[in-house]
Amino acid sequence: MQASDEELMVLVSVGDAEALEVLYNRYALAVMGLIMRIVEDRGEAEELVQESFWRVWSRSDGFNPQKGTFTNWLFTISRNLALDKRRRQTVRPQAARNETEALQMELSYDSSVNVPDSAWSAIRHRQVRQAMTSLPLEQYEVIALAYFEGLTRREIAQQTNTPLGTVHTRARLALSKLRQLLDVAREEEV
Repeated sequence: MQASDEELMVLVSVGDAEALEVLYNRYALAVMGLIMRIVEDRGEAEELVQESFWRVWSRSDGFNPQKGTFTNWLFTISRNLALDKRRRQTVRPQAARNETEALQMELSYDSSVNVPDSAWSAIRHRQVRQAMTSLPLEQYEVIALAYFEGLTRREIAQQTNTPLGTVHTRARLALSKLRQLLDVAREEEV
């Protein structure tokens, strides 16, 4: 039998690094997905995943299972770090890449790529990412675990210690809200 998130956090709070590793292995991909949608840079996202789990380790005494699930706490930490990073980048944009890198990117043009289709796909991808970040954390968690980790709703219920009916409701509400947000985005394009 696997230890629950809450049991692992008790171990983390007394300095058990193996417990943290188990939590990392369980949630690093979902955290990466959440952060990537916000910062849109893989290198930055990888650093923020590490920072998220460092905060779980260093602030383990701040986790209170009576206030919510571990995943809600972890995703809140991760989302706040990513939003802070994005705000800092907006205020202080990163320096432009060097000329050699820019030239290499220009020269790597692939004529077999359908540019309008690629552009449309990128726009849609960005719209979905943006819509996902506007979901309530509990709904985001269900969608991320289902679509990015491939878990069934029953597995999500077990992993998050949430009743199956609640998982179904959160998924339904999240998909409905995403559909609504994407319909609005589609109407704005016209």
